[in-house]
Amino acid sequence: MSIPGELIDEEAAPVSTATGRPLTKRGEATRHRLLEAAEAVFAEQGYHEASIVKITERAGIGLGTFYLYFDSKQTIFEALVLDLNRRVRHSMSEAMTGASSRIEAERAGFAGFFRFTAEHPALYRVVREAEFVSPETLRLHYSRIVDGYEAGLRAAQQVGDVDPRLDPTVAAWALMGMGELIGMRFLLWERDADGRPPAQIDPAVTDAMARFIDNALAPRGAQEEEK
Repeated sequence: MSIPGELIDEEAAPVSTATGRPLTKRGEATRHRLLEAAEAVFAEQGYHEASIVKITERAGIGLGTFYLYFDSKQTIFEALVLDLNRRVRHSMSEAMTGASSRIEAERAGFAGFFRFTAEHPALYRVVREAEFVSPETLRLHYSRIVDGYEAGLRAAQQVGDVDPRLDPTVAAWALMGMGELIGMRFLLWERDADGRPPAQIDPAVTDAMARFIDNALAPRGAQEEEK
């Protein structure tokens, strides 16, 4: 989250499972509808209760058409994990654009993550089920986020914006885990008097996170290093 430009999309252009060729604009739109429907169905019913029929009915697309885009329920589930990953990284990267300092970039990146999570709470359930449905996809999801984050921390260390004694890999995983759990506690679990989840995270929570991150990453002065 320190360098917005490090959050890039590695996923290749979607192709048809029937022809192996890149999809047309219309094909991409159909695939997108299927992924949107899958997000809703997997979030509401979980992987094992979900079915291709339920997904196609939700999307308003014929069952036969499904197999032009995905081979199975697991295939669309894995594609959904990567699609959510791409979109959440885009939300973070877009939010960080123009940040003038490391702490500003950190705060903006987490704000982008929380904003996406509030709009797509399915992210949590889908990612957690991936641990059992497709462990390799789960690992790819986290690695794509951490790779950009780690690169940003290394770059910030080079310009003196982050404590050079920190291990960027450990710091990246720790901060990503913190953001995920904060989102779970203050977005996924939070409810108002009517039982509705919040539309956005409380700014006070983001402020507290920013202070914590600043204390954790800020370079220490010579006097502090001697203590």
